[in-house]
Amino acid sequence: MKTILKSILIILLFGLLTVITQIGGIVYVLSVLISRNWKKKLRFKTTLIFIGLYLFSTFLIVPFVAPIFGREKVKHAINISATNYMTVLLNRNYVKPELNKLLLNTAKNLEGTKIEIHYLDASFPFINKFPLLPHLSHNDGKKIDISLIYESKGIIKKGQKSVSGYGVFEGPNSNEFDQISKCIDNGYFQYDFPKYLTFGSINDDFVFSEKGTRKLITNILNNQNLGKLFIEPHLKRRMNLKDKRIRYHGCKAVRHDDHIHVQLK
Repeated sequence: MKTILKSILIILLFGLLTVITQIGGIVYVLSVLISRNWKKKLRFKTTLIFIGLYLFSTFLIVPFVAPIFGREKVKHAINISATNYMTVLLNRNYVKPELNKLLLNTAKNLEGTKIEIHYLDASFPFINKFPLLPHLSHNDGKKIDISLIYESKGIIKKGQKSVSGYGVFEGPNSNEFDQISKCIDNGYFQYDFPKYLTFGSINDDFVFSEKGTRKLITNILNNQNLGKLFIEPHLKRRMNLKDKRIRYHGCKAVRHDDHIHVQLK
């Protein structure tokens, strides 16, 4: 019975780690096999082996294998960085080279403005159509989420209003069309699900920077290889954005007034 329970636990951990990191399940199975064959007695031996092997794989193996699948890590620059480093640690920061070019070109045009690109989830390093949950479409290296721009006392700030970068929304004002309520009232209960993924709120003094976010988006729109950009309709109208590539993502997705979704053609 004990052996059966251990096997079930291994299967569950394999599934969970695969869903979260793509490579974690395989690394865990290897860690279990190494632990069983390594006779040295050590407390938390399997866990320590897993952590070491996972970090080695994430930073020294995966980046060199990913290009075989047409993907590479998001390239950091002075004004390009991850909103939360867990995105990097969980291998959710891989894109096609064309998307890196879009980000780098946008960042170059933003130099001197204090506006920076802070990215959230992109795609996993391997295999098209491998789901990056909870996203519906981040499965081909062509998509990336970017944080909104915030300010405090009129000064652009680098941080976000949640630890994860998701889930603290810039909802519609009383005089703006409320797409969120319409979706939820029509039974799409998942629409504001990211509110459960904040991992805590921070920077309570920050407010949405309409001017800063608009400047970021207009510079993204200058890229010819941009296919679509998703943001909530009320923010599109508030910022007076009219480009036809700015689309509404539909009620089957989640709301986009906590981040910007960018994707290639």
